[in-house]
Amino acid sequence: MSLLELLKIEFMKVKRSKIVPLIFIAPLLVVASGIANLSSYFTPEYTNAWPAMFIQSALVYAYYLLPLSMIIVCVMIAGRETQNNGIMKMLALPVSRYALSLAKFCVLMFYLLMEMVVFLAVFVAAGLIATSTMGITETLPVLYLLKWCAGLFLTMLPCVATMWAVTVLFEKPLLSVGLNLLLVIPGVLVANTPLWIVYSYCYSGYLVSCSLHEFTTNTSEPAFELFPFLPCAALIFALVLILAVTQFGKKEMR
Repeated sequence: MSLLELLKIEFMKVKRSKIVPLIFIAPLLVVASGIANLSSYFTPEYTNAWPAMFIQSALVYAYYLLPLSMIIVCVMIAGRETQNNGIMKMLALPVSRYALSLAKFCVLMFYLLMEMVVFLAVFVAAGLIATSTMGITETLPVLYLLKWCAGLFLTMLPCVATMWAVTVLFEKPLLSVGLNLLLVIPGVLVANTPLWIVYSYCYSGYLVSCSLHEFTTNTSEPAFELFPFLPCAALIFALVLILAVTQFGKKEMR
């Protein structure tokens, strides 16, 4: 069975799940809080109010709400196999458990991408409504928002891979959720230390923090440097994904 066929099966499994409504919750909360405080951004002394609003709204989202939603999505995807001993039924078929785990991770990445699209769409829609109803003249920077949503997606990939590995290694949903939460909570603290480079749970938050630093200091030098971040993040992504793929269904195959 090819990976494409497995992907079709995995999407059919989660078709009737509650994942899609779930990924709307965090973006709606963040955008609603930003729009509620809109008047504090659009004052005579403020310039580039939309980027300021986006960055400050995205801080909590990147550090906590986005990782939290992905933890729940991980558990929901993995739970499709643990219910009714479904993993044993799947492994009894002529299908590679490595390919099955990889297909599930691809579904997880799809939902991460979908949440980024939802976040962008909700922000743009709320911004357009706010500008038309509140008489705001400053243009909504859609390309700026698109760039940073893409940045959040890419920096979340090592984190999501780590979450998936934890979910695979610790099959009990309560245990995997608890451990992932314990790793998410200190993200904002680790981001302020040199150890942030090896702590994938803070990558997205660190990106937003760097953007906030650039905005408040009005500097042209980027605070977020691709080197050594890029090779380190790629290595972490590859290692934890290999771990998740090789350990998936291993216990059931014994």
